[in-house]
Amino acid sequence: MITLGIETSCDETSVALLDNEKVIGNIIYSQAEHSKYGGVVPEVASRAHLEKIDRLANALFDQTKRSISDVGLIAVTDSPGLAGALLVGVSFALGLHENYKIPITGVNHLEGHIFSVMLDHPNLEFPFLALVVSGGHTALYKVSDVGRYELLGQTVDDAAGEAYDKVGKLLGFPYPAGRAIEEASMTIDHTDLTFPVAKVSSGTFDFSFSGLKTAVKYHVAKIDRNEIDTHRASVCKAFQEAAVASLVNHTRNAALAAGLTRVALVGGVACNKHLRNSMAKEFGDQVYFPQPRLCTDNAAMIALCGYKHYLKNDLRFPKMNPSKGI
Repeated sequence: MITLGIETSCDETSVALLDNEKVIGNIIYSQAEHSKYGGVVPEVASRAHLEKIDRLANALFDQTKRSISDVGLIAVTDSPGLAGALLVGVSFALGLHENYKIPITGVNHLEGHIFSVMLDHPNLEFPFLALVVSGGHTALYKVSDVGRYELLGQTVDDAAGEAYDKVGKLLGFPYPAGRAIEEASMTIDHTDLTFPVAKVSSGTFDFSFSGLKTAVKYHVAKIDRNEIDTHRASVCKAFQEAAVASLVNHTRNAALAAGLTRVALVGGVACNKHLRNSMAKEFGDQVYFPQPRLCTDNAAMIALCGYKHYLKNDLRFPKMNPSKGI
């Protein structure tokens, strides 16, 4: 069966086609419009989605040599995300649903990220632990089956990706700053600078990155602006070491407590090489990553998630809830 996936939850407009569980087309438009603002502007995001969604869908069908008549299921992100951005994708999907009488299902964006790993690792067995880490979310889920998730821990303040962007802004990097920080940190082998790895109350697996961001802010404030270039790599490396240590430590502790050996690392920050290497060092061949293109927001993961629910006869009509987790 051909599934059409639609993703517009934040600042990527994406459409994809899957033949059963195989990706046959996945187009992603990343909105560069936000760079000059230093972060995502909801109104700008909504307008960009509106301008691109129809053109991307047409390009997808041309690219894959398929047509809307081939589609047996539409899967669209309906939560969580920016309200206006979600509205564009859901409205477009509902229009196709009504006009062509194609079955439709709403998909939770975080659930989509969890299933992104199965696009590259279709034989990954349940149960496993999923670390969802992105610009808007940082959370640990025990994944027992399709539709069966237990939240084990989440950020109590900033998401990890959000912390990267805020630190990047302090250091003069354009938005989004994750890749720039990673690349700067790789230019030196070692730094004596250290930042604290936050610990939330014992007995929980919750994350906190606000204190780390503040520590970087105070440190940068002490540096003469004319000398920031000579300190930037050291700050980036120390920040990244602390952020990654927090992610790996909490994941290890949650996996041990839940009795899980298999771990999936998903979400935009899962592109980070230092995080990947650190997780591989900790979990060996029991850690699974999507390819970098599938870590960022994309419609292929939404299509796969929708298709998995279809196989369980568990479709739900799209109902927007911008703030709802899984």
